[in-house]
Amino acid sequence: MGVSHGSSVEKIAFIVEHTNKVHHATFAVAGVSFLVIMFFRELKRRMEPRYPNVVFVPDRFVVVVVSAILCWYYRWDKIGVDILGDVKSATGNLFAFRWPFTLSHMRHIRSAMSTSFLIALLGFFESSVAAKSLGNSSVPGMELSANREMIALGVANVIGSCFMSLPAFGGYGRSKVNKTTGGKTPMSSIILSFITLMSVLFFLPYFHFLPKPVLCSMISVVAWSLIEEAPHDIRFFIKIRGWTELGLMSIIFLATIFYSLTLGMALGVGISLLLVIKHSTRPRIQILGRIPGTQLFENAEADPHSLEFIEGCLIVKIPEPLTFANTGELKARLRRLELYGTPSAHPALPRLRSQEANRNIIFDIHGVTSIDGSGTQVLEEIVRSYRDRGVRVFFSRLPGGKNHPVWRLMVSSGIVDLCGESHFVKNVEDALLQTEYEESINDARSTTAGTPTEQ
Repeated sequence: MGVSHGSSVEKIAFIVEHTNKVHHATFAVAGVSFLVIMFFRELKRRMEPRYPNVVFVPDRFVVVVVSAILCWYYRWDKIGVDILGDVKSATGNLFAFRWPFTLSHMRHIRSAMSTSFLIALLGFFESSVAAKSLGNSSVPGMELSANREMIALGVANVIGSCFMSLPAFGGYGRSKVNKTTGGKTPMSSIILSFITLMSVLFFLPYFHFLPKPVLCSMISVVAWSLIEEAPHDIRFFIKIRGWTELGLMSIIFLATIFYSLTLGMALGVGISLLLVIKHSTRPRIQILGRIPGTQLFENAEADPHSLEFIEGCLIVKIPEPLTFANTGELKARLRRLELYGTPSAHPALPRLRSQEANRNIIFDIHGVTSIDGSGTQVLEEIVRSYRDRGVRVFFSRLPGGKNHPVWRLMVSSGIVDLCGESHFVKNVEDALLQTEYEESINDARSTTAGTPTEQ
């Protein structure tokens, strides 16, 4: 028993000592590679203003070649350093064509849909960030189109899927490397793709002894270049009091550090989508007041004391297209404008505006450049509710006139019949004149009806 126990302890000690040696060797290779790459990176950055051609010095390629030679000569793989090894295709052919749209693959749609959706979403955000951060500064004189970029990437991924390729997007890391190495035109990406293809076809066996810690150090250098921009962004958001963005950054950072990269990305995408949905579903309607002595109207909530309100009229501006997303609260906000004169008042407050103050509702719809079916339905219900209560409804500044799709939707939905075509006017001032004219007619009719008939 004593001999067995002693041999077990010796085995454990040997395993621990061997593991420590492997860790030390891996750390040493990765650390030295990282320091060498960073040294040449900073050296090239300082020398570039005086010697612009220094950006073409392939320092990282030299690091890869030298590390592979040293690993082969000193057999670092024998002491536990992971190497690239043999990279072979499962079928023996690197570019075997496989048609992905076959019946045998249909059973994998349900399991692959969530993953593919997440990949596409993350790729979209990554491409957007790369375009926003580098954008036109990386290609002088060229105007980039996000729509064409997405179409090109989508076509490339569809074609690549026939050869079992990984999904590709406009990666920020690759774009950053391309910019730092002096790439000025899209031809740099074509040359890079050609070099990659030639390396896979002919030079891959020569990278058999390439240490994986060197590859890790190269990725770390790119990550370091991303982190370098973080302090500037954090200072900017603190300066403008962008607490929402800072909070989102903190949540993603903590989730990535203490849990996993997948959770961090999922939280970032999910919270960003929720913020976008919240922003798009909030109607931005305004109550307008007239600047004294003019025919100009401004947002009454911004400066209520310097504007004058028209008796018996509620002037409402809708400054955005109406869709199913932002018409959900339109009725509630209009009701608050009727009762309180502001959409931010609490609905439990007592009524502040009398019913006589809302005899005429004037909608300034110059910003409603488009409207979908759900928005048209809600608007028709709002107009019908006003008409049932005897409130006159006017629409001013219809975008595009009567040849616009918004007008055609209002005609086909019955909104024009409910209001009357004469209630669609050029501007708010014409709507006010129309209200005065119709009220004078009603007053005249009331006076005539109340006068005794002479015998």
